[in-house]
Amino acid sequence: MTGPVALHHRLQRVWHNPSGWRSLSAVNHNIVGRRFIATALVFFFVGGMLAMLIRAQLATPGSAFLDDALYAQVFTMHGTIMMFLFAIPLIEGFAIYLLPKMIGARDLAYPRLGAFGYWCYLLGGLILLGALAAGVAPDGGWFLYTPLSNAVHTPGVNADVWLLGITFVEISAIAAAVEIVVTILTMRAPGMLLAKMPLFAWYMLVTAGMMLIGFPPLILGSLILELERAAGWPFFDAARGGDPLLWQHLFWLFGHPEVYIIFLPAAGIVSTLIPTFARRPLVGHHWVLASIVAMGFISFGLWVHHMFTVGIPHLALVFFSAASMLVAIPTAVQMFAWIATLWHGRPKLALPMLWLLGFLVVFVCGGLTGVMLALVPFNWQAHDTHFVVAHLHYVLVGGFLFPFMAGIYYWFPHLFGRQTLPRLGAWAFWLIFVGFNTTFFIMHLTGLLGMPRRVGSYVTGLGWDWPNLVSSIGSFVMAIGFFLLLLDLIVSAYMGRRAPQNPWDAATLEWAMPTPPAFYNFASQPRIADGEPLWTTPQLGADIAAGRGLLAGAPVDEQHSLGCHPVTGAPTHVIRLPKPGWMPLACAVAVGAVFMALLTKTYWLVPFGAVAALVLFWRWAWSIGLRQDPAPVDVGDGVLLPVHDVAERAPGRAGLMWTLVADGTFFVSLLFGYAYLATVAPGWPPPAWLATGWALPLAGAAALALACAAMRRAVHANAHGDAPGRQRWLAGALAAALAATVLLPAGVLPGLPDPRTHAYGAILAFCLAYGVLHSALGVVFAAYALARGRAGFVSPLRQVELQTARLWCDYTAATGLVLLAALHIPAALR
Repeated sequence: MTGPVALHHRLQRVWHNPSGWRSLSAVNHNIVGRRFIATALVFFFVGGMLAMLIRAQLATPGSAFLDDALYAQVFTMHGTIMMFLFAIPLIEGFAIYLLPKMIGARDLAYPRLGAFGYWCYLLGGLILLGALAAGVAPDGGWFLYTPLSNAVHTPGVNADVWLLGITFVEISAIAAAVEIVVTILTMRAPGMLLAKMPLFAWYMLVTAGMMLIGFPPLILGSLILELERAAGWPFFDAARGGDPLLWQHLFWLFGHPEVYIIFLPAAGIVSTLIPTFARRPLVGHHWVLASIVAMGFISFGLWVHHMFTVGIPHLALVFFSAASMLVAIPTAVQMFAWIATLWHGRPKLALPMLWLLGFLVVFVCGGLTGVMLALVPFNWQAHDTHFVVAHLHYVLVGGFLFPFMAGIYYWFPHLFGRQTLPRLGAWAFWLIFVGFNTTFFIMHLTGLLGMPRRVGSYVTGLGWDWPNLVSSIGSFVMAIGFFLLLLDLIVSAYMGRRAPQNPWDAATLEWAMPTPPAFYNFASQPRIADGEPLWTTPQLGADIAAGRGLLAGAPVDEQHSLGCHPVTGAPTHVIRLPKPGWMPLACAVAVGAVFMALLTKTYWLVPFGAVAALVLFWRWAWSIGLRQDPAPVDVGDGVLLPVHDVAERAPGRAGLMWTLVADGTFFVSLLFGYAYLATVAPGWPPPAWLATGWALPLAGAAALALACAAMRRAVHANAHGDAPGRQRWLAGALAAALAATVLLPAGVLPGLPDPRTHAYGAILAFCLAYGVLHSALGVVFAAYALARGRAGFVSPLRQVELQTARLWCDYTAATGLVLLAALHIPAALR
């Protein structure tokens, strides 16, 4: 048996990450997670400074501190930063850093994808901050309602910065969601049942699934609004067959689930910390699991909660009002579970627990005002007043910021191996708690007195003077508290006392390793039988370090982690993980170049950036794989497992499958937009589309079907060891996909209404672009599989390339046939 020190040095050599400027090539989840957290906190303090400008402006009536144009940019950027550049990335950072440790893995399923997501987030955020510094920041609110955000009412680049910058940042969110889902389902420690994994992992699993479904509607809305602004396609112009309310539907299909995407990870922190400080397992564990899943589903039925005043039918008002109140039930289940755990335990009032108690107070207040706003008559009165601003901050700050501050203090010893300064941290908490309630509780009153949102100046004599002054004073008290918090974190990171390995006597697996952790996390991967492994097996950390687990004796010439069955957690294969590389940064820069070309209207540069990105992604994918079938790996205890290249559940196929969940949501949102405009928009039915007949459309559909059939034959030939047959069928699939790419537009473009004259032509053209893009990517998938087969990367056992190409072709054919039917059948029936 190798000693702990010798095993550590062996693993360190393999898992080594470069230092200095070369550390930009790092892909290890410890580094990427820290980068997400640190960058999100920087954006938080930028957003906080903008909030101070807002409160300085509103402190007195008739203030000239900010003019109207600058105030619009400041409040828009405050909301945008807090929602898109702070809250979601901080969630991603915590998940990327903690999840592998909590579930007993050595890294994430796709380390390079996590690094790529970080660079997209950073570059997209810098675009927004650069626009703010240049005085051309978005100024239409963080919701960018149409028609005020169209090219007529916002002619500059301000709205384009929001639309393109946020879409760029959302690439990071989709990448993180795919990473989180696949990691949780396929990389848990041996024996960790899905029902027995840590609650934080359950919360993040549901949250990541919601991100895959919730973000695509906003991405679609951003793209078509940018098309309207840049090319004049009238998706939201009522005079040309569009409807401004389509933007609100697409935005709030994202926006209200976004509230629960933000809340659920915070609740996961609460469900993790309260049992630790109460010194007993969480009461009602299975009820909490059920409530997490229920909240994820119910949250998607609430988006019209934000649209009660737009004139929707009364029956819809009743439905969405009931759904808005129904979501309080799973929230209450969790709240009662937390209170019961504290009641039956022996709570220890450490600094993280102080933040949790503050959360319980603030969030309950926010929940009560949320139920009030779910009632339609009250919503009509309070809509777009400061009452809503107060409710939003009580829910998001109370439901998100307070738990995450508790999490930062709780896991600070894990991140840095040091303890914070308790007295300074307590002062920071009380200043923030008192300042927050002074700021926002009083805003309920200004809202009931009729003060509208997003107004930067008001006259005296309306009863708003002293409440606004008190709110502004409270905001500066809160700002002093956050300054002390920042000071505490920075000083403690460098000068704090050394922390013991498990300072809180926690039960979860991340505390079974030395702190700060090594890049490989676990010297050996333990077998887990219950949900509180460190309470049932106190010596588990020593056993892991000593190599009394799996993978301890495996060859360490590569970075390895175990793959598992999604439900039982039984080990099924060994995953080969990548070492540091520059490809994620290069790909993010190439994608960023495309967005910058669109933003600066230099459209001739877009194809060059797109081709560069395609070449880089091709090289990225090419660096993965083996040219010969690998031998099984002895992971310990006499267990031989295949390497993931030849395993049934390869990470590549799972990643594409979950990516297609997001793509499918985008597709359904597109069909929703088409049906919505056809149903309610003025000016429909539009001018008849003079279709050119059925010959070319049917030929395109046949080409898609042939591509799928050829890909299936290629998989069959490969499974039987017929390499020449496989290559022939792949060439056939490539030709069929190429034919579909040509035939699809050829059957639609002639006679298509000008997309600039009516929303009907615009939505048809966008649908066509969606189908052609996916068909063209089918060509790329088939060409890649063909090239990999010729290079020796494919065999009867190594068939990941074939599986992913077949999955993409099947999806493209299914969506293509639906689109062809949607485009041609209504025209044929007129």
